[in-house]
Amino acid sequence: MAKSRRRGGEQTGAAGAVAAEVVRWLAYLEAERRMSPKTVEAYGRDVSQFLAFLAAHLGGTPTLRDLARLAPADVRAFMAARRADGIGSRSLMRTLAGARSFVRFLERRGKGKGTALAAVRAPKIPKTLPKPVAVAAAKRLVETDLRAAEARAPWILARDAAVLALLYGSGLRISEALALKRQDVPAPGAGDAIMVTGKGNRQRMVPVLLQVTRLIADYLRLCPYHPPPDGPLFVGAKGGPLRPRIVQLAMARLRGALGLAETATPHALRHSFATHLLARGGDLRAIQELLGHASLSTTQIYTAVDGERLLEVYRNAHPRA
Repeated sequence: MAKSRRRGGEQTGAAGAVAAEVVRWLAYLEAERRMSPKTVEAYGRDVSQFLAFLAAHLGGTPTLRDLARLAPADVRAFMAARRADGIGSRSLMRTLAGARSFVRFLERRGKGKGTALAAVRAPKIPKTLPKPVAVAAAKRLVETDLRAAEARAPWILARDAAVLALLYGSGLRISEALALKRQDVPAPGAGDAIMVTGKGNRQRMVPVLLQVTRLIADYLRLCPYHPPPDGPLFVGAKGGPLRPRIVQLAMARLRGALGLAETATPHALRHSFATHLLARGGDLRAIQELLGHASLSTTQIYTAVDGERLLEVYRNAHPRA
């Protein structure tokens, strides 16, 4: 009985060591890799799922030694179990990326090896090109006449127009636009750039059009809450920070008014910003900086989008096509 209790205590202590390493790894991702809190949370959740599977698969809470002894068959069993739960390739790929990141962290700390995870291929994800909004439709999205029939407060209509104009005019992610403070955006004619904090807390300077600052000024003039300089620029109906879902619903209403496809989302305006710049001769490296992409390979997908557009023009216009 004493030996059994001792073995149980050793197992609990070893499992506790894994949990402690997970905490250290997540702190490393946030502090040194500068990942966003949401990304860190997702990675932590994915690794927890991986460890929970191993607990059932191995017949006990996994230890650092268990992780070092994993075989490729164990990893494939995990993938099969997640597939059986209805998890798609993209989510499964992210889970494996999180597990590999954790194991690499353990290796750097001399806590074991993770050859099994490296030996198993991640699932293939079909490549899908971004679907930008046409230039004419992108311009109309901020026109007030489209909103005239909506039974909503004028300041809310002005706010939605300003947000969408900012997404298209500066190529921002919706989270970046909604994170702006009032003091971050210049008054009309007082400046033509804003500083944005993007993924990984990386800051970049992006241009802001005079038309956009005018729309923002119109919204602020009508807004009943008068956001302070260090408060959120865009607020909701009750004065709190504006939520992304509200912007998505506003875009959905405009899709109906303009007869646009379901792919016309707020994020599609960011795709449109990049695609339209490239079509007008914009430099790919400059577009990378404007979008805040860490790698040029991420930006290069827009060259394929533009190539598809040119082929479509050719097929529609050439008499022998």
